[in-house]
Amino acid sequence: MTQIRAAVCREGSTHFSIEDAQLDAPRAGEVLVRIVGAGVCHTDMAVRDRQLPVPLPVVLGHEGSGVVEAVGEGVTGVTPGDAVVLSFASCGACPNCDDHAPAYCYNFGPYNFASARADGSVAISTAQGPVHSHFFGQSSFATHAIASERNVVKVPTSAAHVPLERLGPLGCGLQTGAGAVLNSMAVKAGRSLVVFGAGAVGLSAIMAGRIAGADPIIAIDLHENRLALARELGATHSIKGDADLAAALQDICPTGINYAFDTTGLGKLIELAFNQLAPRGILGLVGASDADAMLHFNETSLMGGGKRVMGILEGDSDPQVFIPQLIEHHVAGRYPFDRLVEMFAFEDINSAFEASESGRVIKPVLKVLAA
Repeated sequence: MTQIRAAVCREGSTHFSIEDAQLDAPRAGEVLVRIVGAGVCHTDMAVRDRQLPVPLPVVLGHEGSGVVEAVGEGVTGVTPGDAVVLSFASCGACPNCDDHAPAYCYNFGPYNFASARADGSVAISTAQGPVHSHFFGQSSFATHAIASERNVVKVPTSAAHVPLERLGPLGCGLQTGAGAVLNSMAVKAGRSLVVFGAGAVGLSAIMAGRIAGADPIIAIDLHENRLALARELGATHSIKGDADLAAALQDICPTGINYAFDTTGLGKLIELAFNQLAPRGILGLVGASDADAMLHFNETSLMGGGKRVMGILEGDSDPQVFIPQLIEHHVAGRYPFDRLVEMFAFEDINSAFEASESGRVIKPVLKVLAA
């Protein structure tokens, strides 16, 4: 049992309370990680605001980074002292996990949103009783977390000089944007890429577009400061979101868009993007729409143009492979994701959420413990 401090989300409150708690020792296949940094993601906000059905009370956080302190029976991939990034959880036994596509694990929902071990047990308790753990296989809004060997990724030694607390966002939001470009859509050099929304996921996609050699790379957003940053990070063009987007895109890409990537979840933008696709164009979707939202596409255009519309989860990433690749891109200067990050003290978690919701900060990261 480890004494920890955790940011607990409780029924009846839209704020996190920092509480003393106890964390189980790691069981077979589990890893105890001292959390150094944890990114703030919109999925955490959706749970806090009861938009996603996660049991309460719960410790959220799913973009953790830290140092391994102990391992359970059977763990061989990491050892105490290893620097790691924590990513999403998967079962490791279904057909998609066997195909190295754990983002589409048949058991993704239970493993990431049930906030408990597979046997239903939780790893955290406070003076008020048990608290749900294992959110996305980690619950990293705490000084320590229990993860599994599958969702703990060892940081390459080449990145030993990179501040460990900055690496956590690679576990979800950043790998989603970069993976959408490099894995899901497999963007080809010299082809056009349009990114709707220049938040953390969209800007990650723009950086990945530059790595892939896309040209032109077009960023669309309502905020001038984000468009300016997008241009610095690789966008060749930017369009204000309140402009005549169809006309502006046709002016830049008169034969149509090769790759469109939506992070907004707004049906009108998604349908506009589809209508701008070139023959064999691909539209990738990661934006969270309402559960009952529907999209309308012309079937003749879809079929006759050989177009594709694809949902994308976690950038089609196998974290054990893709996160080290992103870290290597960062070390080489090709993927400066640290430009998106602003650090907050762990105790200021509610301020970090407010900064993200207001749009002032693109990717807040909590500094939890020393590396």
